Amino acid sequence: MIRLDDVAAFVQTVDAGSFSAAARLAGGTPAMVSNAVQRLERELGVRLFVRSTRSMRLSDDGERYLPHARAMLDSLASGSRVLAEGRGEISGPLRLAVPSDLGRNVLLPWLDAFQAEHPDVTLQLRISDRTTDLHRHPIDAAVRYGVLRDSTLVAQPLLPDNRRVVCASPDYVARHGAPAHPDELREHNCLCFVWGDQVHDRWLFDLPRGLHTVKVSGNRISDDGEVTHRWGLAGHGIIYKSRADIEADLRSGRLIDLLPSLGEHAPLNLVTAHRSQLTPAVQRLRDFLREGFARVVA
Repeated sequence: MIRLDDVAAFVQTVDAGSFSAAARLAGGTPAMVSNAVQRLERELGVRLFVRSTRSMRLSDDGERYLPHARAMLDSLASGSRVLAEGRGEISGPLRLAVPSDLGRNVLLPWLDAFQAEHPDVTLQLRISDRTTDLHRHPIDAAVRYGVLRDSTLVAQPLLPDNRRVVCASPDYVARHGAPAHPDELREHNCLCFVWGDQVHDRWLFDLPRGLHTVKVSGNRISDDGEVTHRWGLAGHGIIYKSRADIEADLRSGRLIDLLPSLGEHAPLNLVTAHRSQLTPAVQRLRDFLREGFARVVA
């Protein structure tokens, strides 16, 4: 008989990439995860993974079985959610993907408070500035900036009027001055962010005469938004950040808004792959985050 915990071990191994990584997520040992997958293979009569001494990948049978394994686990979780909803509760796993800077410096304490209100929710958090494919990965919802390029996704607004802000530390401004117009950024050390494989060095501004792009340059580039944030705080140059990321720094004076109200529009949304994923837990989280941003972002 197939055991659901063995199916869960198989799916977690696929998502984590190895037995050891899956074991860390599950709080077990690599041997326990490996044994679970081997039991499942014996029950199914197939090899789910092609293993070597240095690597492991899904077999053809594993590729075919994976969507059915996910469906089994999703069905089990859905049944638990339905029962909990009948009691007016939310419970079960809530798998969330968030950007690096916003996740670590704004959302982490909010998610602590959310879980304190809903202790039966098991939070699974993915923090990364790489865009997660919501159709392929087991993610319930993702917090994302900007207008959606994929029209099949469902966006729930969290901060629709959010903008990007050109800012720097008081120390940098004292040493180098402040630009009076976006074009003057060409004369400054601008710290850039890498999105995918592309350096975000063409900064877009909303001027009275229309949208205006400025090609900037600087001596530091990172693919982690939190890193560029720290460099800006340390006075290494000018950064172009979402206001949601840096509101506390602007209010405290650690960063200065150099070109107020000219930044690119960058709405913040809670995104799901399809409308069926707007479960009561996701909707409660959406409302909770909306209230949080309404409190702290002017």
